[in-house]
Amino acid sequence: MSATTPDVPKTGGMSDAKKLIWGVGGVWLAGIIFFVAIVGFGSDKSPSVASGAYSPTDEFKLNTWFSVGPIDFNKGVLYLILATVITIGLLVYMARRLKERPGRLQVAVEVFYDLTSNLADGSMDKSMSRKYFPLIATIFVFILVSNLIGYIPLPIDTGQKFLLFGIHWPSFQIYAADTNVAFPLMLALLVFFLFTYEGVRKHGPFGYVKSLMPDVSGGISFLVFPIEILSYFLRLISLTVRLWANLLAGHLLIAFMGGELGVLTGNTVVSWALLPLGIAIFLFEAILIAGLQAFIFSILTAIYLGSAVAESH
Repeated sequence: MSATTPDVPKTGGMSDAKKLIWGVGGVWLAGIIFFVAIVGFGSDKSPSVASGAYSPTDEFKLNTWFSVGPIDFNKGVLYLILATVITIGLLVYMARRLKERPGRLQVAVEVFYDLTSNLADGSMDKSMSRKYFPLIATIFVFILVSNLIGYIPLPIDTGQKFLLFGIHWPSFQIYAADTNVAFPLMLALLVFFLFTYEGVRKHGPFGYVKSLMPDVSGGISFLVFPIEILSYFLRLISLTVRLWANLLAGHLLIAFMGGELGVLTGNTVVSWALLPLGIAIFLFEAILIAGLQAFIFSILTAIYLGSAVAESH
């Protein structure tokens, strides 16, 4: 009888991930060759770009769709309504679906609870933490939801329409409410008012102003005092600008690298060549920046509230 030789697994084969990368890279390179062969490197700007009618900032213009009394409805208002409805629905759903037996949802909720409660407990005493934990958690979820839906293409570009079934539909576009400075400014004003209120309630008006001063004496206090007062009001600006500028810059980069630069130059090769970079920036913004900015705004809210009732700064 002849002994059978057991099958030996072959080694050195290419993994599925490498096959995917090489496949995508091959398609990208083939696309560049194709567009170079067909259209060349020449510039062929569209009439709207050549005439200056088109601008990259058109994405952030808030064209009024309709008005109800003093309220103008536009895509910015739409995104705020969507973020509000999703935030409320998500929090209510999580609260109602919690079970004694841990499941995936409960594990995710507990992780979120631990994260936000640590933000509050790490910056405030227990009484203030219990008082403001719901606010900090809601702000975190609201900003996160608002940021994430800002990366979902929706038919909101009323300036550019396409014909489908005999109807002119608004073009698809990504937009974030945070890219309008009024949105982060209102959130920052809420936080600014709350920590100012808590500071005045704890120390009194003059005592709170005095508490803003570091432990210095002598002539240097006359120099430090205006700096501390200025830095106090700069908190409002920093909260606003940090959220607004990061989301605005991210969306501009996605637009430019995702094809807008090619439109402006009138070169299809540029659009195709930069497309992988646009996708990479999109993923980076959606996966990291959306959550990071929500976390930063929430932790700064907790820090400012906690520092307002501290004895000295």
